[in-house]
Amino acid sequence: QCEEAAYEERQYPAGKWACVTKGEPMYEQSISMSFMKLMRYICKENSVGCYLGMTVPVLNEVHLTKEGTRLEREVITAYYLPEEFQQNPPVPTDPEIHITERAPLRVITRVFYGVTTEETILREISLFWELLGSTDAVLQETYIVAAYENPSIPQRRNEIWFICRA
Repeated sequence: QCEEAAYEERQYPAGKWACVTKGEPMYEQSISMSFMKLMRYICKENSVGCYLGMTVPVLNEVHLTKEGTRLEREVITAYYLPEEFQQNPPVPTDPEIHITERAPLRVITRVFYGVTTEETILREISLFWELLGSTDAVLQETYIVAAYENPSIPQRRNEIWFICRA
C-alpha cells in the first residue's frame, strides 16, 4: 500500500490574481464574504460582463499574531485569473476587488480535510511545524490556506502552504 507523502515542495509561476482583503471578527466570515465577492466577479460583475471560469485552488493568506497563538483578523482571499485573462484582466465592478501581479512562489505544502476555521488552521500550522522541525527556510508569520473545493463540502480538500524564503 502506498503511503501518502507527508508534504511536498511546489513552484508556482508569477501571475495575476483577483484579491479581496477582509478583517471580520471570525476567519470563516472573512473568507465567506471575500469568496462571494470573487464569485460575483467570476460570474459576471466584470468589464467583459461574462463568466471568466473557475480556477483552483482559491488561496487565503493568513498572518499569525506576534505571540503566534492566533490569526490576525485580516485575510487576503485570492483567485488566479484563467490563462486567457492573464495579459488583460477584466476590471472588477466591485471596488474591493484588486487585480494583483504575484511573484513566483515556492511552497512546502501539506493536505488536510474538513472545514477551515481559525482553530483548524492553527492546528495544521502546528502539526506541520512538528513534521518539518526547526528551519529558517520558510516564513514563520505568513501562511496560505489553499481550498480546492466548494466551502459547503464538509470534508473538502485543503492544503496548508509554508512559503519558502527567496
